[in-house]
Amino acid sequence: MTDHKTDDQRYLARAVALSREHMNDGAGGPFGAVIVRDGKVLAEGWNRVTSANDPTAHAEVTAIRRACEAVGDFALHGATLYTSCEPCPMCLASAYWARVGRIVYANTREDAAVIGFDDSLIYDEIPKPVSERIIPMDHVPSLEAKAVFDAWAEKPDKVSY
Repeated sequence: MTDHKTDDQRYLARAVALSREHMNDGAGGPFGAVIVRDGKVLAEGWNRVTSANDPTAHAEVTAIRRACEAVGDFALHGATLYTSCEPCPMCLASAYWARVGRIVYANTREDAAVIGFDDSLIYDEIPKPVSERIIPMDHVPSLEAKAVFDAWAEKPDKVSY
């Protein structure tokens, strides 16, 4: 029988070790992630925002990308995402899109805010009506854009996700 608490501690410790190692190497912020399914590590990731000049290169997103590539699928059903910190809104959304089965994290988003990684603005913005968000958003309807959506809806060989 598998001891889930022991597994959780081991994989979470690996995510934390990745966060320290790659923070010290100058890859980016202090964040690491490991994705595991059926006792097998599918992928690891760490924050590469500043080293890759990519604001989406968070540890969790990087790990999700690598895991999906490793398994040849865009879905990670049954996988657990171990991360050194509670996922930000982008990483949490990525985990949902990837159909991750479970998330285990160490530091909280409040802990992250104390050291300068405050996600509260994004959490506060998401539920606001579009017209009240800080970044102006203009809806410009397009018949061609609608036609593309209609074509997708009718496409017989589409891969739904």
